[in-house]
Amino acid sequence: MNVVSTVDPRDGRRRATDLTETDESRVDEIAGQASRATRWLTDLGRRGRAELLDAIAAALEDRRTDLVAAAETETGLAHARLDSELTRAAVQFRMFGDVLRDGAYVEAAIDHAADTPLGPGPDVRRMLVPLGPVAVFGASNFPFAFSVAGGDTAAALAAGCPTVLKAHPSHPLTSHASAAAIGAAVRDLGGPEGVIGIVYGEQAGRSLVRHPAIRAAALTGSVNAARAIQAAIDERPDPIPLYAELSSVNPIVVLPGAATDRAEGIAEGLFTSFTASGGQLCTKPGLAFVPAGRGGDQLVDGLRERVAGAGGAVLLNERIRDAYEIRAAEFERAGARVSARPQVEPGAGFAVAPRLLEVDLKGLTAEIADECFGPLMIVVRYGDVADLDAALDTVPPSLTGSVHRGPADDAHVVRRLVDVLSARAGRIVFDGYPTGVRVSWAQHHGGPWPSTNAVHTSVGATSIRRFLRPLAWQDAPAWVLPEELRDDYTTIARRVDGRLTPAAE
Repeated sequence: MNVVSTVDPRDGRRRATDLTETDESRVDEIAGQASRATRWLTDLGRRGRAELLDAIAAALEDRRTDLVAAAETETGLAHARLDSELTRAAVQFRMFGDVLRDGAYVEAAIDHAADTPLGPGPDVRRMLVPLGPVAVFGASNFPFAFSVAGGDTAAALAAGCPTVLKAHPSHPLTSHASAAAIGAAVRDLGGPEGVIGIVYGEQAGRSLVRHPAIRAAALTGSVNAARAIQAAIDERPDPIPLYAELSSVNPIVVLPGAATDRAEGIAEGLFTSFTASGGQLCTKPGLAFVPAGRGGDQLVDGLRERVAGAGGAVLLNERIRDAYEIRAAEFERAGARVSARPQVEPGAGFAVAPRLLEVDLKGLTAEIADECFGPLMIVVRYGDVADLDAALDTVPPSLTGSVHRGPADDAHVVRRLVDVLSARAGRIVFDGYPTGVRVSWAQHHGGPWPSTNAVHTSVGATSIRRFLRPLAWQDAPAWVLPEELRDDYTTIARRVDGRLTPAAE
């Protein structure tokens, strides 16, 4: 078996671990355990699974020191960032506990037998039920919140789906430790092997999604990774859904009034947003449309000053570092000019210099408007707001689109921009920055292709829907029905004979 190694991106040093890549027979064993664990999660019920999620959150927090230390050495991300991300992971598990206790997510509906305009109608009852075991592929840029202990895992377990994780090669030790924390919480509640599982290695990931026990897959990663996983899924005799969050440019439009009113503040916010965590956030703004004129000039000057004085950013791995340098060079060859770039001494690790590039609106091409993963942003200078509609059509659909308004900006212009961005993004941000995704009931973290390949969100309460399917019971005896569909059950909101019935106080 191949030994799994890990690399510290701060110095580039590779070291072996005690982990080995998972062979096909072991993948089969883990997937089989997951299939058998489905019954236990179902029997726990909503309240029991809520207790499990709370216990997982507590287990992660109890191991905070060791988990954050492991992630520091494997990602090069700052301690404070990782500590906050671990808190977010725990918050996600607890939020889904609240979703389970609320219960409305099952969308329970009851139509009692009745005469209808088409004749006698049967008794029909419907709700959402678990899909079955889910494969989750950990993300490189979030070793906790979008990885083994991430929102996909929390949502899948909340839905009642055992989860098998494909550890990301950039942080295998962090992945292993996170899975151990979750597994300990499961065992403390008497859970079997298979509620949570983990595999290592690229081939193991392919074998996992081809396994007949796996009923869905989730990924936060690149378009190429999604295509490779989809190719493996396509080898199955029965298709399963892949929910993938992928590439995003996240354009920001600064209107003239906003640039005049608060140029310095926007410059500071943009700089922080595109350089935080080495620019390795899925909601990092890659393009900023800034007006010509004094206010826009002041804003861009502020950005240049901040970027020129910035230090190097350590990227997550060698592949990401190399892709960043290649893409930056491609932008320059396509006509984007360097506006600011600090001098960064070359080192043994994966450090790069942040870059601010600039292009006039007429020079914006599809090549320049593409994503660059890392601390790079392109400022697009425009003269007339009316020209922005066509320019934004050049930008690939994204997770977010942002508009900064000023007191002098016309409401009609803002509404028009919102219409354009709404067709090309999943979240519209006003007078702010897209980084810093809130974990909440109303959140939507998704968008048209290539930002995602589905209409679902990967953050927030409704992300649980990815791992559920509808099931209807017709003329069923009461004893065989789930409790949520029995007449005397009033704990959750339901639609009964067409009318929404709130939960009893």
